[in-house]
Amino acid sequence: MQRGDISTKSILIIEDEKDIVDLIAYHLKQSGFSVLTASDGASGLEQAKKQRPSLIILDLMLPEMDGKDVCRTLKANPLTKSIPVLMLTAKAEEMDRVIGFELGADDYVTKPFSPRELVLRIKAILRRKEFPEEGEKQIQIGHLFIDVDKHQVFIKKNPVSLTSTEFKLLLELATRRGRVQTRERLLDKVWGYTYEGYARTVDTHIRRLREKMGPWGNLIETIRGVGYRFREEEE
Repeated sequence: MQRGDISTKSILIIEDEKDIVDLIAYHLKQSGFSVLTASDGASGLEQAKKQRPSLIILDLMLPEMDGKDVCRTLKANPLTKSIPVLMLTAKAEEMDRVIGFELGADDYVTKPFSPRELVLRIKAILRRKEFPEEGEKQIQIGHLFIDVDKHQVFIKKNPVSLTSTEFKLLLELATRRGRVQTRERLLDKVWGYTYEGYARTVDTHIRRLREKMGPWGNLIETIRGVGYRFREEEE
């Protein structure tokens, strides 16, 4: 099978509502994915460790162990920390999104949702994980250093812990430093889809990225009404 063949990809759905599981599973199978399911957090974690799925769809509101704790446990375990997580939840508040992304989720979809859009997002996550774009291997901007191959970021030689999506966003901004990038373009390049209603996703990630970068977060400038620009050098 060729590299990137969907038939080699398995998706684990951790969700306690059977109707939703059946709906998602049907559309995933129609798209060629194999599907694993778990109705609670504990069994989901066990399956994730044993089966090592290509991606996990995780409901936040689970019985006994909620999705946030499941995600936190996944990202703390060396066996599962690199598995992409797409959170699926009825919670649509911005703070819930922030918490999800802070825990390491790669994307966040709210219920009710479009199964077709969900599948497109899954494909986009897997595509950017498997086929990173070619470009600069190391980027140095003042005290900021990005090692592209190793997916590591340092500020004043101190490591900065970023999620895979935050790293991709920083890299996209830094490689096009000095040029304004719209939210729509960033959505397309980093998340792999374009939809105006999800432009706030970019804002949420930019906020988290700036916080993690500390004083160097001001390297990312807001261009009001348009998007963002990464400065070419420190002030």
